[in-house]
Amino acid sequence: MSRFYVPLLLLLAAIWGASFMFIKVANRDFEPWTMMFFRLLIAALIMWGVLIGQRGTAGAVADVRRLGWAGLLLGVANGAIPFTLIAWGETHVDSGVAAIANASMPIFVALFALRYVRQERSSGVRLLGVVVGLLGVAVLAGVNPRGGWWAAAGTLAVILASISYAGSSLWAQDLVSRTTPLALVTSTMTGGALVLLPLGLAELPAGLPGWKELGSVLALAVLGTAIGQLIYYRLVATDGSARASLVTYLLPVTALFYGVTLLDEPLTVAELVGLVLILGGVALGSGVVRLTRRETAPAAPTP
Repeated sequence: MSRFYVPLLLLLAAIWGASFMFIKVANRDFEPWTMMFFRLLIAALIMWGVLIGQRGTAGAVADVRRLGWAGLLLGVANGAIPFTLIAWGETHVDSGVAAIANASMPIFVALFALRYVRQERSSGVRLLGVVVGLLGVAVLAGVNPRGGWWAAAGTLAVILASISYAGSSLWAQDLVSRTTPLALVTSTMTGGALVLLPLGLAELPAGLPGWKELGSVLALAVLGTAIGQLIYYRLVATDGSARASLVTYLLPVTALFYGVTLLDEPLTVAELVGLVLILGGVALGSGVVRLTRRETAPAAPTP
């Protein structure tokens, strides 16, 4: 585990937890795909500006071209598709339920890793952390979302987004080894924006959106996407996709915190129990807390 893993994980959880709130606000005036098109477009422009500032125009273009179509396609799998699914899901469920559903991502990372990434397989204490965290998610999900079948569809959309995030997270671990996190984020945000361009422009709001809605889209682009993606890919590069994906366990914690403090939403006993289990799962799954036992002999490294 890298030196800055815990602080970066907590910072990312604070940023991405707020994203669920911003999406809920922006949904008032923007269609999900239009909102996410502008989110990705603004983030891409910011990333291009930073990359050109560091590498120059020729160097920036070379860095992105080095990734080729893989970087652009990753932007579809890790940006356009899951962003839009979550935004659509939040038109039918509240932001806390969406954050809880999104916390299913680590289990899909673990399932994909069983087949495709040997070194990312969870076992022992780390596997126990995954199980404990999922138990916390189950406790939190004990309060059924209002809205009937549409609410179920909205929750399913967020879970599908988590599956997309999980697969792209493992893919990103390979791609980030070829370049820098900054170049990878620039490439992915560009690819995601290009894919959503037709739908985004076709469903522009009829009138000028309110300042809260516009501000929420800007916050999603700058904080949730540009800065958040850079932090996330830094974690993937230094600590692996499995540990980086544990941030999704913390998102219900931060999303509920914003709801209670900013929106005066009640906090139930079930939610408190769920939060404790989720935090425990993150601590065990990331290796921050280790269960001690009597050592007999060191285990041989896995080839």
